[in-house]
Amino acid sequence: MSITSTILIRTREARRQRRSGVPRWVLISAEVLVPVVLLAWWWIASSGSTNTFFPPLRVILERFAASAATGVFWGDVASSVGNLILSFVLASVIGVLLGVLLGSVNWLSWLVEPTIHFFRAIPPVALVPIFVSMIGFGNETRILSITLSALFPVLISTIDGIRSTDAERRAVTRSYRLGRWDRVMRVALPEASPRILSGMQVALITAFVVMIASEMLGSSQGLGSRTLLAQQSFMIADMWVGILVLGVLGYLATALLSLFRRRVLRWYIAIRQQEKNL
Repeated sequence: MSITSTILIRTREARRQRRSGVPRWVLISAEVLVPVVLLAWWWIASSGSTNTFFPPLRVILERFAASAATGVFWGDVASSVGNLILSFVLASVIGVLLGVLLGSVNWLSWLVEPTIHFFRAIPPVALVPIFVSMIGFGNETRILSITLSALFPVLISTIDGIRSTDAERRAVTRSYRLGRWDRVMRVALPEASPRILSGMQVALITAFVVMIASEMLGSSQGLGSRTLLAQQSFMIADMWVGILVLGVLGYLATALLSLFRRRVLRWYIAIRQQEKNL
């Protein structure tokens, strides 16, 4: 039986086992119901609030509706989302390419890894003022800051994934005299993909944090800048609008990446599920 046939059979078995457990619609309903309950509680608890810094949820939603009717608001959303997507894609591509190279060439990794770990130890937000002082307050500064902050989780997870390739598989590829490119593309990368995608999940969270910080420092565009300006202008309801929109965007970005990860790693998830049931 081929490897492809085995994976397909295990995938079908895993699906049948999931169907025999808690129905998927119940899990989705619970995921939707919890935020709804929290918002309802917030609405009731804040309905009579007279605290300037904690306005009623009704006022916040009214300000959101008013802001959403303007093009400036959606321009800020587009600026933040565009910078996040571009920087995350750049960090992922560069991190995987460098990680494959360093994970495959031991002597090169031995030379470069101390430098990588040095820069990885620097808090990502601390990079923002450095790039501002070197480049200025342009959009390039924000993209560079976000990209570098998201690069290291992808890079390190790729290096670890390539190095953790099963020794028996490496021996088989050598016995079949596969070239280095074939060994990487057909064996090392597929086996390292779970770790790479886990590193990408960490990188996305880091990129999101640095995106907000870079927009709050000397920028006039983006949700981070909009939220900070509202706070400094004592427009507290607008500040809460920015916070809530950032939270929703962060949730959507994480959910989309998780969906992408499940699609790519269907074979891996099916095998792990099968192993648990043995």
